[in-house]
Amino acid sequence: MKKLLNMELWNRKEHFLFFKQFDEPFFGITVVIDCTVAYKHAKEHNMSFFLYYLYRALKAANTIENFRYRILDEQVFVYDYTHASPTINRANKTFGFAYFDFNIDEQLFIKNALMEIGRVQISNDLMPATSGENVIHFSALPWLNFSALSHARSFSHRDSAPKISFGKLTDSSNVKQMSVSIHVHHALMDAYHVAQFVEVFQNLMNEGKVG
Repeated sequence: MKKLLNMELWNRKEHFLFFKQFDEPFFGITVVIDCTVAYKHAKEHNMSFFLYYLYRALKAANTIENFRYRILDEQVFVYDYTHASPTINRANKTFGFAYFDFNIDEQLFIKNALMEIGRVQISNDLMPATSGENVIHFSALPWLNFSALSHARSFSHRDSAPKISFGKLTDSSNVKQMSVSIHVHHALMDAYHVAQFVEVFQNLMNEGKVG
């Protein structure tokens, strides 16, 4: 479900009108997330670390309203929830796009995600069966400890979905860290909102429990 944002009451109306005209309205920030507690908990409970951190990133994004904004027909809509469209690596060194519905129940989210991962890994299709604008585009680059990242973009397609990428898990003095790149549409949010997301995501990773 979605609702139209009342532009006249939005304190970012002028920012929206300014940045939506840009050929490239996305900006990106790369941060480092402490994964020590999260990784330990995931392994102790025989859980996929990828799905463990992906769920927490998606949950964090859903708590920040601006991450649920999308531009449709030059208007801003607020979705009740945003979902995940991650890249899934295959044994043949290619990947496919998947679609995971967000669910408050983490166990149900993981159960459904594992089924979708299995479907993508045995197919040759690139695109997921279900998608749309109401997603966050996630990707995992477990081979690279990057400090910055850019995305392939089609400027003829007026995309407004956030893009979050996860890097290689590194270990130094028993502290596990991972680079996270966050690209968002500047007409919909600012660095302040990205900082909110990072704070919530890090707190969820530090909890060390299944939500």
